[in-house]
Amino acid sequence: MSFQNLGLDPRIVHAVQRLRFVDPSPIQAQAIPVILKERDLLASAQTGTGKTAAFLLPLLSKLKEPGNTRAVVLEPTRELAAQVNDALKDFTAFSHLSYCLLHGGVKYEPQLAALKRSPDIIVATPGRFIDHLESGALDLKNVSHLVLDEADRMLDMGFLPDVTRIIDACPKERQTLLFSATLPPAIQNLISWAMKDPEKVQIDIQVSKAETVDHALYPVASDQKFELLLALLDHVDYNGVIVFTRTKVEADKIAHALEETDHSVTTLHSDRSQSQRTKALEKFKSRECEVLIATNIAARGIDIAGVSHVINYDIPENPEDYIHRIGRTGRASTTGDALTLLTGFDEDHLKAIETLLKSEIPRKKLEGFNYKYTALLNPTSAKPIRRRGGSPSRRRK
Repeated sequence: MSFQNLGLDPRIVHAVQRLRFVDPSPIQAQAIPVILKERDLLASAQTGTGKTAAFLLPLLSKLKEPGNTRAVVLEPTRELAAQVNDALKDFTAFSHLSYCLLHGGVKYEPQLAALKRSPDIIVATPGRFIDHLESGALDLKNVSHLVLDEADRMLDMGFLPDVTRIIDACPKERQTLLFSATLPPAIQNLISWAMKDPEKVQIDIQVSKAETVDHALYPVASDQKFELLLALLDHVDYNGVIVFTRTKVEADKIAHALEETDHSVTTLHSDRSQSQRTKALEKFKSRECEVLIATNIAARGIDIAGVSHVINYDIPENPEDYIHRIGRTGRASTTGDALTLLTGFDEDHLKAIETLLKSEIPRKKLEGFNYKYTALLNPTSAKPIRRRGGSPSRRRK
């Protein structure tokens, strides 16, 4: 199977070839023909499987020539929306189709100006889309394609009411494409009324422990978590590390504390302005800062190359989020490490993760760290870890 024989517009294939895409991924090979046939599609696939191209390439091929706004793509976060917008820039290199990006954290005026030009495709986060809908700036009467990407994440973020309103505002005669890593009951209910006899494509979530990623648990007393994090950063060689926390407040607290210890840090969470979030990603990608403290906003779809370590400061409550988080490292055939700090409050969440992985994650102790007693420190299962050879590559301020 190649992109040339999937039925795509030759101009779109040319753009794909220019990007040096060789063979379609499984989700692309299965989804593209369905979308080209105008069927509704329910696709179960995790991030990192190539699903952005799986829906954009056939949509662009169906739209063919410029016209009124005919396609809407909804994304749960500004970063994911921006990445889809960037992909459109690449995929439309040899066509005249237009697009615009709508998300919060930036001024309305440039977005209003873009909407007046009736872009062929609108990429948006639900909240800002609703703002423009309520102001009367959106004309959806010609929308024939609606994409709900990362639908389970939109549910987690409380966007389901907004998504429902957007679906109601679109014409009933349309093609609806829903992509979701998981299909909880609320998503199933959405499917039942928003879609017409959808064809289903399922790309199994790769939950096995990838050969390119080393997993480890570090049991620790709750009041020593930050001390252990600091010790890990000082004892392992890293080149770009993402530290995941459960809350925005904790992300800021940890970032401030690490800065006090002379680490180069930036943060990414939903309370930061869009310019701050964009700057944080740019600083981390360029390694001006080598430690990114983030909430789950960075767990899905954020394209950052060369992250050597992911550290779960807080173990995720949803086991699928563990898969998404560790997917930020060990990418493109490189190796990576996924380290998780484990306290006595986390055992139920750990069981759910290990059930999903169908294997236990090894427990380790950091050699030389002055541990307080916790029942989790089982000497028969927690193996000491020694510092790897060479000097840490972290960059001080």
